[in-house]
Amino acid sequence: MAITHLKSGKPADERAEDDAKVRASVEEILADIEARGDAAVRELATKFDGYAPESFRLTPSQIEAAMQKVSARDMEDIRFAQAQIRRFAQAQRASITDVEIETLPGVILGHRNIPVQSVGCYVPGGKFPMVASAHMSVLTAQVAGVPRIVASAPPVKGEPHPAIVAAMHLGGAHEIYVLGGIQAVGAMALGTQTIEPVHMLVGPGNAYVAEAKRQLFGRVGIDLFAGPTETMVIADDTVDAEICATDLLGQAEHGYNSPACLITNSRALAEATLAEIERLLAILPTAETARISWRDYGDVIVCDTWDEMLAVADDMAYEHVQVMTDRDDWFLDNMRAYGALFLGPRTNVANGDKVIGTNHTLPTRKAGRYTGGLWVGKFLKTHSYQRILTDEAAATIGAYGSRLCMLEGFVGHAEQCNVRVRRYGRRNVAYGAAAE
Repeated sequence: MAITHLKSGKPADERAEDDAKVRASVEEILADIEARGDAAVRELATKFDGYAPESFRLTPSQIEAAMQKVSARDMEDIRFAQAQIRRFAQAQRASITDVEIETLPGVILGHRNIPVQSVGCYVPGGKFPMVASAHMSVLTAQVAGVPRIVASAPPVKGEPHPAIVAAMHLGGAHEIYVLGGIQAVGAMALGTQTIEPVHMLVGPGNAYVAEAKRQLFGRVGIDLFAGPTETMVIADDTVDAEICATDLLGQAEHGYNSPACLITNSRALAEATLAEIERLLAILPTAETARISWRDYGDVIVCDTWDEMLAVADDMAYEHVQVMTDRDDWFLDNMRAYGALFLGPRTNVANGDKVIGTNHTLPTRKAGRYTGGLWVGKFLKTHSYQRILTDEAAATIGAYGSRLCMLEGFVGHAEQCNVRVRRYGRRNVAYGAAAE
């Protein structure tokens, strides 16, 4: 048994150095936004986006004007994608129910699922205007019942991107801002003189946006720590090098630091995929980006056994995992750490990113070990409540509670229980657990 790395990306220590530089820069910028508010945001928008209008928030007429620029075909496609995403989100919401149960006679326990009251949805622009990210965050928050949905995206070529604005508006955004990067998430989370702060930040972004969300976590909630996109292909000789290489490079084009990994039990497929990647890089229009990503963050790993393939995949816990083998269901049943699975050669990550209906905001950097991706449940807070209806229940629970509080030395806690025993336990005590 052996695991062979035919190709490896940057070592971990070099990646850590890159992260440290981003961390320091973000910390400084967030402190400036907190101290100076709108003035800092305006300076940052001018510096990074070359865009500083009188107001960064779009008016209803500006939203309508932007939407008028979207072609009928593009608008139809946006509506189709949103219909798929809404349908799945509604099914997810229906699966989340409030609970109330009488655990003992007279003792009522329950929980309610309450929407987060305000959410800031960041939609990346940059090199690629991420129209789909507006569906994934804004629309999902709307299905969850969030009463205030704020959406922000950077300008593209000096103006609001029409399709992004359309997707935000149709998805249910209540406020739309044309702001990008750290200044957008910082303004939404910290608040400024003109932007009321939100309770939660969601949405993907570049390394700086991801780090800003990490530093803001605690002050506001976040969906998850989403760094650069990751894609993994798990394949055997039931598929060919063209489809493997296409699926790897299709995600590597996201940015200069987007990891892509092939795990296979076929050395012939591994070597053919390496060659096919070089062929595709010679003709791919986004090769300038994809080539650097593949050079620095690409891996090809050959394993002897299925169990080795599974172990490597679970250890890496990548965001997107494309499984194309003669036993796809075995991976579905046994994989435990990933963002989302794409099963079989007919399926692909791009469909998941744009239209099929599942959410594309997914855990990266091994966060799949402890969280799933963005979904309607992320916008809901589950709050418990309790109620005691009878004197007997109050006295009985109080007696147990008093003794358990004293076991820990909490006398004041115990007295909270004792006063109920004294007040409600005189008439009768049920269940044979007398108030002693």
